[in-house]
Parts: sequence; structure tokens; C-alpha cells
Amino acid sequence: MQGQAGSGKLNGESSEVSALPAPHKIAGLIAWVRRDEWREVIQEWLSHHTAMACAEAGQSLAELEDLLGEYGFATIWGATFEDLVASDLPDGRNLADDYLRRHGWKESTATREYIMGLRHSVISLYEVSGLVPGESMALKDLVRGGDPIRVLEKSGSQGLRQWDRIATRVIRLRDCNVISGTLMHFKRENGDVLIGRLNRLKKQAAKGTQRHNKKYERGSDQGVHPDRSAVDQLLVRAAPLFTNLWLEEAISDARPTKLPELHNAEGDPIAFSKLHFPLRQGVTAEQVIKALNQIPSLRSEGDGFWNWLAPPGRKPQALPASAVGQTLISTMDDGSLVLGVVTLEGRRLTLETNSEARAARGRTLLAPIMQNLVGPPLSEHVDLLRLLEQSREKREPLMIAPEDQQAVMHKTMDDHYRRVIEEPIPALGNKSPRGLVKTPKGRERVADWIKTVENHSAHRPPEDPMRGYDTSWLWRELGVEDLRN
Repeated sequence: MQGQAGSGKLNGESSEVSALPAPHKIAGLIAWVRRDEWREVIQEWLSHHTAMACAEAGQSLAELEDLLGEYGFATIWGATFEDLVASDLPDGRNLADDYLRRHGWKESTATREYIMGLRHSVISLYEVSGLVPGESMALKDLVRGGDPIRVLEKSGSQGLRQWDRIATRVIRLRDCNVISGTLMHFKRENGDVLIGRLNRLKKQAAKGTQRHNKKYERGSDQGVHPDRSAVDQLLVRAAPLFTNLWLEEAISDARPTKLPELHNAEGDPIAFSKLHFPLRQGVTAEQVIKALNQIPSLRSEGDGFWNWLAPPGRKPQALPASAVGQTLISTMDDGSLVLGVVTLEGRRLTLETNSEARAARGRTLLAPIMQNLVGPPLSEHVDLLRLLEQSREKREPLMIAPEDQQAVMHKTMDDHYRRVIEEPIPALGNKSPRGLVKTPKGRERVADWIKTVENHSAHRPPEDPMRGYDTSWLWRELGVEDLRN
């Protein structure tokens, strides 16, 4: 981490910040953990930081690097390494103490100070604000509370956005604060899960009934420094919780997006099918229409179009509770279940269904009456994924300038949020922002909701007209500007 002097303000804090310290080269400490006396320890701790996430995702530790890439795996290893540096083993050993005692004389004063700062650090979840990209940012501790503190950071601050949530370690070095080399970005929803679990652990500890969660925590005999506060001791024990939750999300994001399993009312897999019947030579459209109108399950809608309906009173088949996916059902206004459609265009009769099984049943339905009127059908099956891709490809860009697109979109968003603040919102417990701001806790929830709106906007691609939407009017309108920190 390195950089030049930066500037920035947060709630009246000084705009002057010290120059970033010299880069901290801890290659020696990293090499030390690979020595025989520490190699098994780091592997054990790596298991603490990954076991639950891997088990839930069905992944092995060996597969993570291929799945997440070099950067993702380095993040996991870095979080584990820093946790080990900052923790005491049951036998009293500590990696940083061991290294500095036996090899520290070879390191610079700045590196020794950094290692000692890391040795006494704890991981926590922070909210980012006051960004000065490439120089500094303000971090608010969402676990321990307190005012935001400004940290000097060059590379990490460049990829972050306002109100991002990150798990890292803040280290005090002489007259400035820096963050450790590992930074885990948490989506706001996953950050809420983390805070919720930490709060439950705090309550259990306060009641003296805490049972250590083997999924995420180490036992009470590992890592804890007796001179630390109760919250800091909790964070020391729960350090693997941070990594496991981050890893669960990283694995999910890294896996290819899969379409949900789709079924129709009979439980058949969705597979759009068409049967194209050519009219036999000499057969007229009027003959075909007359024949189709004799089939009781076909309801004519005029202009060569019929809905194929299930028998009256027939209900969709209930899928077993263990089934994974969604059911697609089409019904008429009177509740009749639609099985398919039949269309007559020119000299071709077409039956369309959403499964191959239905297509076979439809062919059987038509055969007795239509066999002398139409020839053998040509089959067409449409791949759902390809259908979605073609739908995206057909979207034509708006023929207006980007700045005009943005102006139109931002005006639309203004109108949208002016309605939304008066309406119940599921994320706010089905209460309206306008109503919630009448209580102190409600004001905090509304402020967090606006932060989420801002954060999502900030993470949109540069060409997206919704990016950069100004929500300052929302803070003023709802009277929560004082919570914008």
C-alpha cells in the first residue's frame, strides 16, 4: 500500500491527511508460515476459514483456486494468514512474535511496526464513505460502532463505491490508519446476515450461554487475548465466520448462472415444441377450419386460432415438495387450463405446446379428424436458453444521446421514488419510508435503505443511464440528512 498525500472531508473532519507510509513488505513473514513448525497450523486454520462454505457448496478446498481464480483464492489465504498472525495458539505461540523474535532484526522499523499492528488487529465489517480514489476513504465499524475513521489506501479505494461494505483489519501506524492486505467485499444483503449472526453471538456471550459454532468459530481456547474487550474477543473467535460467508457468496457468483428448472402443469419439463402440418393438395382452409371446430377441446378464437384446453375442472398437477424449480401454467379468463394453441396460416397448420409430451398428445388428438386433410408434420423444438439469447439480441439501442438517456432515466427514477416513499416496502417490513422516519430506529432503517439505493446505482456499468443517480433529495425529503455518514 502506497501513495501520495490525499485530501477528503467527512462530517467536518480535517481535509489534511498524512502521506501514506512506505510499502510494507512482509514476504519474510509469509515465508515463515511455510516452515515445518507452522505449515500444519496454517492448513488447519485454512480449514476453519473454508470448511463450512465448501461443505454447503459441495466444493473441495483443492477446487477453489480453479473456481475462484488466483485473486479469489489469495483473498481466502490472506484472511486466514492475517487471522493466524493476530491470534495466540493454545500453547501460547504466535506467528508474528515467533518471526520477530528470531528474524525481526533483519526487517526495517516500518515493517516491524506493521507486523506488530497486524498482530494486535481484529477483523470487522466496515461501511465505506468519503472516498478519495487512489488516496483514502472513511470506514465506519458496523460491529463495534463509533465514528468513521479515515484510512490511507491506494489500490483498495479505487475499486470501491460509496456505502460498500468490506471486511478488513484497520491498523494504526504512528499518525495514520491503514488497512491490512486482505479486503473482502460483502454485498449489503450478505453483510446484514453477518451482522445478524455476530449480534446473536454477542447476546449469547452476554448471557453466559454462548455455545461455540463449530461451523464458523474456533473454540474459546484459540486466538483470544485476555486484555481485549469482549467484542474484540468475539471478533477474534469469529474471524472464520467472515471468510466462510464471503466464500459462500464468491462460490455462488463464480458458478455459471443456471436457468431454474421449469415444468408445465403436468410436471413435464418445459421444452417448446411445434408441429407443422402441411395441407394436402386440394384441401381448402375452410375444410380444415370445419374439422378443427368439431374437436371439443379446441376453442376457436377466430382468424385461424384455437386454444387447446384441458377438460373442465382439471387442475394442475401438484409437484412433490422436494421438486426443484418453477411451474408455468397458462389459463383462460374462466380458469380453463391451456395445453397449447393451434394456428392456420396459409397452407400450414401448426400445433404449439410447451413440452414434447404435450406435442405427442396433441398429435394424437388431431390424427383421427385431420389425417385426410394434412400430411405428416415437421417437428420444431426451441431451446429455452437460445430463445432468451435471441430475445436479448433483438433489443435495439435507443436512438438518443447518452446524456439524454440519463436525463430521462433519472427523471423516471425521481417519479418512481416519490411514489415509493409513500408506499409499504418489503425491505422495510412493509412500512413506508415516510412513516418509518417518525421513530429513531425507523430513521436508521430508512437511511440504510437510501444507502442501498445509492450503492446499487454506483455499481452499475459506466454506460448505464441509471448510474450516478442523485439521491440527495431523498435524504432531505425524509429528514435523515444527519445520518448520511
